[in-house]
Amino acid sequence: MKFCASLILSLILVSCNIFAQKTEQAKPLIIGEVQTIQSEILKENRALNIYLPEGYSTNSATTYPVIYLLDGSANEDFIHVAGLIQFLTMIEAMPKSILVGIANVDRRRDFTFPTSIEQDLKDFPTTGKSENFIQFIEEELQPFIQKKYKTSNSKTIIGQSLGGLLAIEILLKKPQLFTGYLIISPSLWWNKESLLLQAPKYLQKLLPKGTEVYLSTGTEGKQMENDAKNLLALLRQQNNIRVEYLPLPAENHLTILHNALYKGFMFLYPKMK
Repeated sequence: MKFCASLILSLILVSCNIFAQKTEQAKPLIIGEVQTIQSEILKENRALNIYLPEGYSTNSATTYPVIYLLDGSANEDFIHVAGLIQFLTMIEAMPKSILVGIANVDRRRDFTFPTSIEQDLKDFPTTGKSENFIQFIEEELQPFIQKKYKTSNSKTIIGQSLGGLLAIEILLKKPQLFTGYLIISPSLWWNKESLLLQAPKYLQKLLPKGTEVYLSTGTEGKQMENDAKNLLALLRQQNNIRVEYLPLPAENHLTILHNALYKGFMFLYPKMK
């Protein structure tokens, strides 16, 4: 009996040890890295979620396109957009690329220009600082990424909703900052559509040759859809850029981004289809 009891105890201990070893062998699944940039312009530290493509090496001469993602926090759009890029590069539908997710602190502050609408000022008192955020992108963020990573001259920005509004503001006021613009459901209604009304003035000067602009909206209300179409008409007057508009009527404001970006990457890289 003592022998049996000892044998049973030994088997239990061995089983526990095997289970412990298996548990200890578990490793985290890492899809990127987090960098922090100290911004003198914004007077705060900003977190950046970075996805690096398979095979990326600082010792290689290979350079990569960079995709800048607004609303790039881990609990916002970074993870599913990183997955989309990983999948499309795996099937060779787009080149291997670096994704820079800009984590939010106050998106209403960063993505909007000043408004004259009193109710908006009352409801959202921090709004209207997009000029500072654009300066941060130009003078701090892009130089930081270019210095730290193996980047090519290809730079794309992704923005949805208020992020789309910011992307359009950059396109009109600082178009040299990016070569590609993936703009989804832009909130051009902001401040009584003042940016859209001012667009012809900004577009009197030709956008940089080769600029690529992709717009997409779902079933999100006539104002948002019509605003995007009106901007499209203005952009198509420029003969040195590529422009595409893709309506996705089966999508709404919450569901559109992933599917629209899938199609948007197909627009940016048609030669890889």
